[in-house]
Amino acid sequence: MKATSGLASEKLAKLCREIALDKKAEDAMILDVRGISNVADFFVICTGTSEPHLKAIADEIARRLRDAGIRPLHRDGFPPSRWIVMDYNDVLIHIFHPELRQRYGLEDLWGDAKRVK
Repeated sequence: MKATSGLASEKLAKLCREIALDKKAEDAMILDVRGISNVADFFVICTGTSEPHLKAIADEIARRLRDAGIRPLHRDGFPPSRWIVMDYNDVLIHIFHPELRQRYGLEDLWGDAKRVK
């Protein structure tokens, strides 16, 4: 699948990880779920240390992608929920508070997925 803007999905996932890291997200990773999920091609998963940090990461990703002409299909969760999901068609971005990231363990749930460097 191609991202909404025509940008290759892996390139978009890497850009999102880079933006998250620029905002000091912790343990940012990309899982390649092509062939094992019909929801997306890539999951970007990262951790924010507080509610304001979660919001800052999500807002920066949204702003920089919007500036590049890329808009999400959907955004769900708010900092108080401690888990924000941003849907860019073939790239899903999960921004977690550390406690929820550990509880839901997406990395383990999608253990068959390859990690993208």
